[in-house]
Amino acid sequence: MDLQGKTVLVTGSTRGIGLAIAEAFYAAGCRVVINGRKAVSDDVLAHFPDSKRVLAIIGDVADQTQAQALVSRTIEHLGQLDVLVNNAGITRDMLANRMSLEDFKAPIEVNLVGSFNVSQAALKPMYHQRSGSIINLASVVGLVGNIGQINYAASKAGLIGMTKTLAREAARRHVRCNAIAPGMIQTDMVSVLAEKTQAQLKEQIPLGDFGSPRVVAQTAVFLAENDYITGQVVTVDGGLTMV
Repeated sequence: MDLQGKTVLVTGSTRGIGLAIAEAFYAAGCRVVINGRKAVSDDVLAHFPDSKRVLAIIGDVADQTQAQALVSRTIEHLGQLDVLVNNAGITRDMLANRMSLEDFKAPIEVNLVGSFNVSQAALKPMYHQRSGSIINLASVVGLVGNIGQINYAASKAGLIGMTKTLAREAARRHVRCNAIAPGMIQTDMVSVLAEKTQAQLKEQIPLGDFGSPRVVAQTAVFLAENDYITGQVVTVDGGLTMV
C-alpha cells in the first residue's frame, strides 16, 4: 500500500503509543484521524501542522454507537478509510483473588470489545473498496501472561484471536488484519514505576532497555505498507518473549 494520501484512523491517539503511531502515519503523507474519549488538546494537534491532514473525533470505542460514528464521521469528512489502528486501551491491575467482576470486565470492554466495535464498522467501507489494513495493538502479556493483569491479559489474548480470525474472513476482500504485541515501552505507565523496579525489568530484556513508542509506530507503518502480511502478531519487545 502506498500510504501517500491514505486515511488512517488511530483510536486512543492523544498520547503515548497511539500519538506516536498517528505521527508516523502523518509523516508518511497520510491524513490522520486522532481519537480520544475527551476533547483533543491544542498541544496534541500541534504535532500535525497541516490542519487539512488531521481530524480530531471524540468517541468511546467501548460504546458501539460511538464507535460506528467514529468511522462514519471519518468517511464523511475525509472520503475513505484505508487503515484502522485499534490502540485504545485501559488497565485495571490487581491480583485475581482480589479483583471485582467490574474490574475484570473493564479492560475487556475497551481493549477487546472496543476494537471489535470499530473494526466491524470499518469492514463495510473497506470491503466496498476492496482494500484496507486493520492493525490491533495487543501485548506480550496476551502471549505469556503477567501477575496482576488477568483482565488485561485476557483482553489482549482475545484480541490476538480476533486478529487471526478477521484476517481469514477479510482476506477474500483484500483487507488485511495484523497485531502488534509491544513489550516494555517507555510510556506514562512505565515512567511512574520506581527506578529499582525499572532496573529489574530491564535486566529481563535481552536488549537491556525499554522500547520507545516510535519503534511500535514504525512497525504499524510497515504492516500497513506490506500488502502480503496478514494474520500475524509482531512482537516488539527487545527479545523479552523470544522462544
